[in-house]
Amino acid sequence: MSEKNTKELDLSRYGYVPEDKFVAYVSSYTRSGGKKVGIRVYDVDVENGTLQEKSEIPITNSSYVTISHNGRFLYSITDFGIESFRITSGGNLEKLNFAGINGMRGSHLSTDYKDEFLIVCSYHDGKITVLRLREDGSIGEITDELYLKGLGSIAERNFRPHVQCVKMTRDNKYLCVADLGMDHINIYTFNHETGKIKQYGILHSELESAPRHLKFSIDGHYLYVVHELKNLIDVYFYHEVNGVPDFQKIQTVPTLNDYHATGSAASALNFSSDFKYLISSNAGDNSVVIFKIDQDNGHLEKVLCLPISGEYPKDAALFPDDRHLVSLNHESDTMTFFAVDMEKKTLIMSSKEIQIDKPNCIIFHKLLPDQL
Repeated sequence: MSEKNTKELDLSRYGYVPEDKFVAYVSSYTRSGGKKVGIRVYDVDVENGTLQEKSEIPITNSSYVTISHNGRFLYSITDFGIESFRITSGGNLEKLNFAGINGMRGSHLSTDYKDEFLIVCSYHDGKITVLRLREDGSIGEITDELYLKGLGSIAERNFRPHVQCVKMTRDNKYLCVADLGMDHINIYTFNHETGKIKQYGILHSELESAPRHLKFSIDGHYLYVVHELKNLIDVYFYHEVNGVPDFQKIQTVPTLNDYHATGSAASALNFSSDFKYLISSNAGDNSVVIFKIDQDNGHLEKVLCLPISGEYPKDAALFPDDRHLVSLNHESDTMTFFAVDMEKKTLIMSSKEIQIDKPNCIIFHKLLPDQL
Protein backbone atom coordinates (compact mmCIF):
# COMPACT_ATOMS: atom_id res chain seq x y z
CA MET A 1 0.00 0.00 0.00
CA SER A 2 1.29 3.44 -0.87
CA GLU A 3 2.16 6.00 1.80
CA LYS A 4 -0.69 8.18 0.54
CA ASN A 5 -3.28 5.44 0.92
CA THR A 6 -2.02 4.54 4.40
CA LYS A 7 -2.47 8.15 5.51
CA GLU A 8 -5.98 8.21 4.04
CA LEU A 9 -6.89 5.31 6.38
CA ASP A 10 -6.13 7.54 9.41
CA LEU A 11 -4.15 4.95 11.36
CA SER A 12 -4.69 6.93 14.56
CA ARG A 13 -8.12 5.31 14.73
CA TYR A 14 -6.52 1.88 15.16
CA GLY A 15 -4.72 0.35 18.13
CA TYR A 16 -5.40 1.19 21.75
CA VAL A 17 -4.09 3.38 24.58
CA PRO A 18 -5.79 3.54 28.02
CA GLU A 19 -6.94 7.14 27.52
CA ASP A 20 -9.08 6.21 24.51
CA LYS A 21 -12.87 6.24 24.86
CA PHE A 22 -14.95 3.65 23.04
CA VAL A 23 -18.57 2.89 22.29
CA ALA A 24 -19.98 -0.29 20.78
CA TYR A 25 -22.79 -0.56 18.25
CA VAL A 26 -24.76 -3.81 18.23
CA SER A 27 -27.26 -4.61 15.48
CA SER A 28 -30.09 -7.09 15.86
CA TYR A 29 -33.27 -8.37 14.26
CA THR A 30 -36.57 -7.04 15.62
CA ARG A 31 -39.61 -9.07 16.57
CA SER A 32 -43.13 -8.56 15.22
CA GLY A 33 -45.21 -6.69 17.78
CA GLY A 34 -42.20 -5.80 19.90
CA LYS A 35 -40.02 -2.70 20.13
CA LYS A 36 -38.33 -1.96 16.82
CA VAL A 37 -34.92 -1.45 18.42
CA GLY A 38 -32.48 -2.73 15.83
CA ILE A 39 -29.36 -0.90 17.08
CA ARG A 40 -28.12 -0.44 20.64
CA VAL A 41 -25.30 1.86 21.68
CA TYR A 42 -23.09 0.83 24.60
CA ASP A 43 -20.40 2.57 26.60
CA VAL A 44 -17.34 0.32 26.68
CA ASP A 45 -15.42 -0.43 29.87
CA VAL A 46 -12.25 -1.72 28.23
CA GLU A 47 -10.39 -2.48 31.47
CA ASN A 48 -13.14 -4.79 32.75
CA GLY A 49 -14.40 -6.02 29.39
CA THR A 50 -18.02 -4.96 29.88
CA LEU A 51 -20.71 -2.96 28.08
CA GLN A 52 -23.27 -0.54 29.51
CA GLU A 53 -26.26 0.30 27.31
CA LYS A 54 -26.74 4.05 26.79
CA SER A 55 -29.26 4.41 23.95
CA GLU A 56 -31.56 2.53 21.58
CA ILE A 57 -32.15 3.28 17.91
CA PRO A 58 -35.59 2.53 16.43
CA ILE A 59 -34.86 0.64 13.22
CA THR A 60 -36.21 -2.67 11.91
CA ASN A 61 -34.10 -5.77 11.36
CA SER A 62 -30.62 -4.28 11.39
CA SER A 63 -28.81 -7.26 9.91
CA TYR A 64 -25.49 -5.43 9.58
CA VAL A 65 -23.93 -2.05 10.34
CA THR A 66 -20.73 -0.38 9.16
CA ILE A 67 -18.87 2.83 10.04
CA SER A 68 -17.38 5.16 7.43
CA HIS A 69 -13.60 5.15 7.22
CA ASN A 70 -13.44 8.72 8.51
CA GLY A 71 -15.20 7.54 11.69
CA ARG A 72 -18.07 10.04 11.44
CA PHE A 73 -21.05 8.11 10.05
CA LEU A 74 -22.78 4.78 10.63
CA TYR A 75 -24.83 2.94 8.02
CA SER A 76 -27.30 0.17 8.75
CA ILE A 77 -29.34 -2.26 6.74
CA THR A 78 -33.04 -2.13 7.52
CA ASP A 79 -36.19 -3.47 5.87
CA PHE A 80 -36.41 -2.31 2.24
CA GLY A 81 -33.18 -0.32 2.32
CA ILE A 82 -30.54 1.37 4.44
CA GLU A 83 -30.38 4.20 6.97
CA SER A 84 -27.56 6.64 7.64
CA PHE A 85 -26.60 8.19 10.98
CA ARG A 86 -24.17 10.86 12.16
CA ILE A 87 -22.04 9.81 15.15
CA THR A 88 -22.50 12.60 17.68
CA SER A 89 -21.29 13.42 21.19
CA GLY A 90 -20.63 10.34 23.29
CA GLY A 91 -21.08 8.08 20.27
CA ASN A 92 -24.84 8.61 20.08
CA LEU A 93 -26.51 8.41 16.67
CA GLU A 94 -28.45 11.12 14.84
CA LYS A 95 -30.46 9.85 11.88
CA LEU A 96 -29.68 11.47 8.53
CA ASN A 97 -31.84 9.67 5.95
CA PHE A 98 -33.24 6.45 4.51
CA ALA A 99 -32.56 5.12 1.01
CA GLY A 100 -34.14 2.21 -0.82
CA ILE A 101 -32.04 -0.39 -2.62
CA ASN A 102 -34.66 -1.49 -5.16
CA GLY A 103 -34.57 -5.09 -3.97
CA MET A 104 -34.87 -7.42 -1.00
CA ARG A 105 -33.36 -6.63 2.41
CA GLY A 106 -29.57 -6.51 2.41
CA SER A 107 -27.14 -8.81 4.21
CA HIS A 108 -23.94 -6.70 4.30
CA LEU A 109 -22.69 -3.20 3.44
CA SER A 110 -19.46 -1.23 3.39
CA THR A 111 -18.08 2.06 2.06
CA ASP A 112 -15.21 2.62 -0.32
CA TYR A 113 -12.05 4.03 1.28
CA LYS A 114 -12.81 7.62 0.32
CA ASP A 115 -16.36 7.37 1.75
CA GLU A 116 -17.82 8.43 -1.58
CA PHE A 117 -19.91 5.30 -2.20
CA LEU A 118 -21.86 2.76 -0.17
CA ILE A 119 -22.02 -0.81 -1.47
CA VAL A 120 -24.82 -3.11 -0.31
CA CYS A 121 -25.34 -6.79 -1.06
CA SER A 122 -28.38 -8.99 -0.62
CA TYR A 123 -28.36 -12.67 0.28
CA HIS A 124 -31.93 -13.49 -0.77
CA ASP A 125 -31.97 -12.04 -4.30
CA GLY A 126 -28.24 -12.16 -5.05
CA LYS A 127 -27.99 -8.42 -5.72
CA ILE A 128 -25.23 -5.79 -5.49
CA THR A 129 -26.32 -2.14 -5.15
CA VAL A 130 -23.96 0.85 -5.29
CA LEU A 131 -25.14 4.21 -3.91
CA ARG A 132 -23.44 7.60 -3.87
CA LEU A 133 -22.70 9.22 -0.50
CA ARG A 134 -23.10 12.95 0.04
CA GLU A 135 -20.54 15.11 1.83
CA ASP A 136 -22.80 15.32 4.91
CA GLY A 137 -22.79 11.51 5.16
CA SER A 138 -26.32 11.00 3.92
CA ILE A 139 -27.12 8.47 1.20
CA GLY A 140 -27.72 9.65 -2.35
CA GLU A 141 -28.86 7.98 -5.55
CA ILE A 142 -28.22 4.46 -6.80
CA THR A 143 -25.34 4.51 -9.29
CA ASP A 144 -25.30 0.81 -10.21
CA GLU A 145 -27.15 -2.42 -9.44
CA LEU A 146 -26.42 -5.96 -10.51
CA TYR A 147 -28.26 -9.25 -9.99
CA LEU A 148 -25.86 -12.20 -10.00
CA LYS A 149 -26.85 -15.28 -11.97
CA GLY A 150 -25.96 -18.95 -12.10
CA LEU A 151 -26.36 -22.35 -10.47
CA GLY A 152 -23.80 -24.10 -8.33
CA SER A 153 -23.31 -27.81 -7.78
CA ILE A 154 -26.94 -28.41 -6.77
CA ALA A 155 -29.96 -26.22 -7.54
CA GLU A 156 -30.91 -25.86 -3.87
CA ARG A 157 -30.94 -23.02 -1.36
CA ASN A 158 -27.21 -22.70 -0.92
CA PHE A 159 -26.23 -23.31 -4.52
CA ARG A 160 -27.46 -20.26 -6.39
CA PRO A 161 -26.29 -16.66 -5.96
CA HIS A 162 -26.38 -15.53 -2.33
CA VAL A 163 -24.24 -12.43 -1.93
CA GLN A 164 -22.99 -12.32 1.65
CA CYS A 165 -20.21 -9.72 1.78
CA VAL A 166 -18.84 -6.74 -0.19
CA LYS A 167 -15.39 -5.20 0.43
CA MET A 168 -13.13 -2.85 -1.49
CA THR A 169 -9.43 -3.62 -1.72
CA ARG A 170 -7.59 -1.14 0.51
CA ASP A 171 -6.06 0.60 -2.49
CA ASN A 172 -9.70 1.40 -3.36
CA LYS A 173 -9.42 -0.07 -6.87
CA TYR A 174 -11.40 -3.32 -6.83
CA LEU A 175 -14.63 -4.53 -5.26
CA CYS A 176 -14.53 -8.07 -3.86
CA VAL A 177 -17.89 -9.83 -3.50
CA ALA A 178 -18.39 -13.11 -1.62
CA ASP A 179 -21.05 -15.26 -3.33
CA LEU A 180 -21.85 -17.87 -0.70
CA GLY A 181 -24.13 -19.85 -3.00
CA MET A 182 -21.79 -20.06 -5.98
CA ASP A 183 -18.64 -20.79 -3.95
CA HIS A 184 -16.60 -17.96 -5.37
CA ILE A 185 -15.53 -14.35 -4.95
CA ASN A 186 -16.26 -11.96 -7.80
CA ILE A 187 -13.71 -9.22 -8.48
CA TYR A 188 -15.01 -5.98 -10.02
CA THR A 189 -13.29 -2.84 -11.22
CA PHE A 190 -14.83 0.29 -9.69
CA ASN A 191 -15.31 3.58 -11.56
CA HIS A 192 -15.12 6.31 -8.92
CA GLU A 193 -16.59 8.93 -11.25
CA THR A 194 -19.75 7.07 -12.27
CA GLY A 195 -20.09 4.58 -9.41
CA LYS A 196 -20.30 1.72 -11.92
CA ILE A 197 -18.77 -1.73 -11.43
CA LYS A 198 -17.54 -4.17 -14.07
CA GLN A 199 -16.62 -7.77 -13.45
CA TYR A 200 -12.94 -8.50 -13.91
CA GLY A 201 -12.36 -11.97 -12.51
CA ILE A 202 -13.34 -14.75 -10.10
CA LEU A 203 -11.59 -16.43 -7.15
CA HIS A 204 -12.90 -19.98 -6.84
CA SER A 205 -13.35 -21.47 -3.39
CA GLU A 206 -13.67 -25.16 -2.58
CA LEU A 207 -16.86 -26.78 -3.86
CA GLU A 208 -19.76 -26.24 -1.42
CA SER A 209 -17.56 -24.32 1.02
CA ALA A 210 -19.74 -21.14 1.03
CA PRO A 211 -17.46 -18.06 1.32
CA ARG A 212 -19.15 -15.79 3.87
CA HIS A 213 -17.04 -12.80 4.98
CA LEU A 214 -13.95 -10.98 3.67
CA LYS A 215 -11.32 -8.90 5.47
CA PHE A 216 -8.15 -7.18 4.22
CA SER A 217 -5.05 -6.72 6.37
CA ILE A 218 -4.15 -3.18 7.41
CA ASP A 219 -1.45 -2.93 4.70
CA GLY A 220 -3.94 -4.21 2.11
CA HIS A 221 -1.76 -7.10 0.94
CA TYR A 222 -3.61 -10.02 2.53
CA LEU A 223 -7.21 -11.08 2.01
CA TYR A 224 -8.90 -13.39 4.55
CA VAL A 225 -12.03 -15.32 3.53
CA VAL A 226 -14.05 -17.38 6.01
CA HIS A 227 -16.14 -20.23 4.56
CA GLU A 228 -19.38 -21.11 6.31
CA LEU A 229 -20.00 -24.72 5.30
CA LYS A 230 -16.46 -26.11 5.40
CA ASN A 231 -15.35 -24.10 8.46
CA LEU A 232 -12.12 -22.81 6.98
CA ILE A 233 -10.30 -19.56 6.23
CA ASP A 234 -8.40 -18.99 2.99
CA VAL A 235 -5.57 -16.46 2.96
CA TYR A 236 -4.64 -14.67 -0.28
CA PHE A 237 -1.72 -12.41 -1.12
CA TYR A 238 -3.03 -9.45 -3.16
CA HIS A 239 -1.07 -7.02 -5.31
CA GLU A 240 -1.20 -5.44 -8.74
CA VAL A 241 1.00 -6.65 -11.59
CA ASN A 242 1.20 -4.21 -14.51
CA GLY A 243 -2.13 -2.68 -13.48
CA VAL A 244 -3.84 -6.07 -13.13
CA PRO A 245 -5.13 -7.44 -9.78
CA ASP A 246 -3.45 -10.66 -8.70
CA PHE A 247 -4.66 -12.88 -5.85
CA GLN A 248 -2.51 -15.86 -4.82
CA LYS A 249 -3.82 -18.32 -2.23
CA ILE A 250 -1.07 -18.86 0.34
CA GLN A 251 -2.79 -20.68 3.22
CA THR A 252 -5.95 -22.53 4.29
CA VAL A 253 -6.69 -23.06 7.99
CA PRO A 254 -9.68 -24.69 9.78
CA THR A 255 -11.81 -22.67 12.19
CA LEU A 256 -12.52 -25.79 14.29
CA ASN A 257 -10.49 -28.07 16.53
CA ASP A 258 -9.84 -31.63 15.36
CA TYR A 259 -12.58 -32.63 17.83
CA HIS A 260 -15.77 -30.63 17.25
CA ALA A 261 -19.55 -30.79 17.01
CA THR A 262 -21.09 -32.01 13.77
CA GLY A 263 -23.15 -29.65 11.65
CA SER A 264 -20.97 -26.63 12.44
CA ALA A 265 -20.96 -23.44 10.35
CA ALA A 266 -18.37 -20.65 10.47
CA SER A 267 -19.74 -17.14 10.84
CA ALA A 268 -17.77 -14.17 12.19
CA LEU A 269 -14.57 -12.64 10.85
CA ASN A 270 -13.01 -9.69 12.70
CA PHE A 271 -9.58 -8.18 13.33
CA SER A 272 -8.32 -7.01 16.69
CA SER A 273 -8.00 -3.24 16.89
CA ASP A 274 -4.25 -3.45 16.16
CA PHE A 275 -4.74 -5.98 13.30
CA LYS A 276 -2.47 -8.53 15.02
CA TYR A 277 -5.23 -11.10 15.62
CA LEU A 278 -8.10 -12.50 13.57
CA ILE A 279 -11.27 -13.81 15.22
CA SER A 280 -13.90 -16.17 13.82
CA SER A 281 -16.74 -18.24 15.30
CA ASN A 282 -18.50 -21.53 14.72
CA ALA A 283 -22.24 -22.14 15.05
CA GLY A 284 -23.16 -25.70 16.00
CA ASP A 285 -19.81 -26.14 17.71
CA ASN A 286 -20.66 -22.86 19.49
CA SER A 287 -17.03 -21.84 19.74
CA VAL A 288 -14.78 -18.89 18.96
CA VAL A 289 -11.36 -19.18 17.36
CA ILE A 290 -8.51 -16.66 17.60
CA PHE A 291 -5.54 -16.61 15.23
CA LYS A 292 -2.30 -14.67 15.54
CA ILE A 293 -1.31 -12.98 12.26
CA ASP A 294 2.30 -13.21 11.12
CA GLN A 295 3.09 -9.60 10.26
CA ASP A 296 5.75 -10.65 7.73
CA ASN A 297 3.77 -13.05 5.56
CA GLY A 298 0.09 -12.78 6.60
CA HIS A 299 -0.10 -16.41 7.74
CA LEU A 300 -2.43 -17.44 10.56
CA GLU A 301 -1.44 -19.40 13.65
CA LYS A 302 -4.24 -20.67 15.91
CA VAL A 303 -4.08 -19.37 19.47
CA LEU A 304 -7.24 -21.00 20.82
CA CYS A 305 -10.64 -22.41 19.88
CA LEU A 306 -13.01 -22.60 22.88
CA PRO A 307 -16.77 -22.57 23.71
CA ILE A 308 -18.69 -19.31 24.17
CA SER A 309 -21.56 -20.37 26.51
CA GLY A 310 -24.30 -19.60 24.01
CA GLU A 311 -25.94 -20.81 20.80
CA TYR A 312 -24.97 -19.67 17.29
CA PRO A 313 -22.19 -17.12 17.85
CA LYS A 314 -23.05 -15.01 14.80
CA ASP A 315 -20.37 -12.46 15.64
CA ALA A 316 -17.45 -12.30 18.04
CA ALA A 317 -14.91 -9.57 18.68
CA LEU A 318 -11.98 -8.73 20.90
CA PHE A 319 -12.21 -5.62 23.04
CA PRO A 320 -9.67 -2.94 22.03
CA ASP A 321 -7.14 -4.14 24.65
CA ASP A 322 -7.08 -7.72 23.26
CA ARG A 323 -7.66 -9.01 26.82
CA HIS A 324 -11.44 -9.46 26.63
CA LEU A 325 -13.88 -10.91 24.11
CA VAL A 326 -17.61 -10.66 23.46
CA SER A 327 -19.70 -13.26 21.64
CA LEU A 328 -23.09 -12.39 20.06
CA ASN A 329 -25.19 -15.53 20.41
CA HIS A 330 -28.00 -15.26 17.90
CA GLU A 331 -30.12 -18.23 18.92
CA SER A 332 -29.78 -17.92 22.70
CA ASP A 333 -30.42 -14.13 22.54
CA THR A 334 -27.35 -13.25 24.60
CA MET A 335 -23.98 -11.54 24.58
CA THR A 336 -21.38 -13.39 26.66
CA PHE A 337 -18.08 -11.93 27.91
CA PHE A 338 -14.68 -13.49 28.50
CA ALA A 339 -11.21 -12.67 29.72
CA VAL A 340 -8.59 -13.74 27.17
CA ASP A 341 -5.02 -14.78 27.90
CA MET A 342 -3.15 -15.18 24.61
CA GLU A 343 -0.06 -16.64 26.29
CA LYS A 344 -1.95 -19.27 28.28
CA LYS A 345 -4.46 -19.76 25.43
CA THR A 346 -7.44 -19.47 27.74
CA LEU A 347 -10.92 -17.98 27.52
CA ILE A 348 -12.69 -17.52 30.89
CA MET A 349 -16.16 -16.04 31.40
CA SER A 350 -15.59 -12.72 33.13
CA SER A 351 -18.96 -10.99 33.63
CA LYS A 352 -22.70 -11.51 33.48
CA GLU A 353 -24.26 -12.15 30.08
CA ILE A 354 -26.51 -9.50 28.50
CA GLN A 355 -29.91 -10.43 27.10
CA ILE A 356 -30.55 -9.11 23.57
CA ASP A 357 -32.93 -10.40 20.89
CA LYS A 358 -31.22 -11.96 17.86
CA PRO A 359 -27.92 -10.01 17.85
CA ASN A 360 -26.15 -9.87 14.48
CA CYS A 361 -22.93 -7.87 14.67
CA ILE A 362 -20.87 -5.59 16.89
CA ILE A 363 -18.51 -2.72 16.08
CA PHE A 364 -16.19 -1.05 18.60
CA HIS A 365 -15.69 2.63 17.75
CA LYS A 366 -12.95 4.86 19.17
CA LEU A 367 -14.49 8.28 19.68
CA LEU A 368 -12.90 11.12 17.73
CA PRO A 369 -11.90 14.27 19.70
CA ASP A 370 -15.07 16.12 18.69
CA GLN A 371 -17.22 13.08 19.60
CA LEU A 372 -16.10 12.88 23.24
